[in-house]
Amino acid sequence: MLGQSITRNSLLLALFAVCTTALIAGTHLLTKDDIAKQKRLAEEKALLEIIPRNRHDNSMLDETIAVGPDNEELHLIEDKQVYIARQQGEVVAVIVPTVAPDGYTGEIELIVGVNRDGSIAGVRTLVHRETPGLGDKVDIKKSDWILGFEGRSLTNPTLSGWAVKKDNGEFDQFTGATITPRAVVAATLRALQFVQANRKTLFEERDPEPAGGES
Repeated sequence: MLGQSITRNSLLLALFAVCTTALIAGTHLLTKDDIAKQKRLAEEKALLEIIPRNRHDNSMLDETIAVGPDNEELHLIEDKQVYIARQQGEVVAVIVPTVAPDGYTGEIELIVGVNRDGSIAGVRTLVHRETPGLGDKVDIKKSDWILGFEGRSLTNPTLSGWAVKKDNGEFDQFTGATITPRAVVAATLRALQFVQANRKTLFEERDPEPAGGES
């Protein structure tokens, strides 16, 4: 009887495991499309905070250029996408992913929007683990500090000004926290330098035709 009881319990446990697996698999299949849709909407929301709809008429999520860890300026840890914003066919801005590897508690993932004229359209923090109440002020939900990058460029300020005020630069640090804003300022500068170095590809710029046409 003991053997029969063990066998019966084993069969019941196996049946339970099969039913649970089937339920999980079925739930995944039923919700997979909805999850993908919600993720896409969340990504689009972040992009639209930087390049609003009235500035472009294409789908930035559907027009991208691949970038990866081989792009040293961006410090990416995996393959990402540069998002392209167009207005009437012309590239008006790009949104570049970048990582600040030297945050106080680890890497800070950012996106940096850069206009065609080289000025910053906006910066947003996507992922961070900075200290609540101190370093987490890089998050737009916690502070408007990140908005201070808007309109800045490689010439505004000059290179020496791309630092926090404690380092004789032009950007504010946080009270009691300098490492986090210092890391974000440096990462944003590198993103601008990446865009400048890759302008022809990102903005589809062509070399001017030689005077007098072909010889």
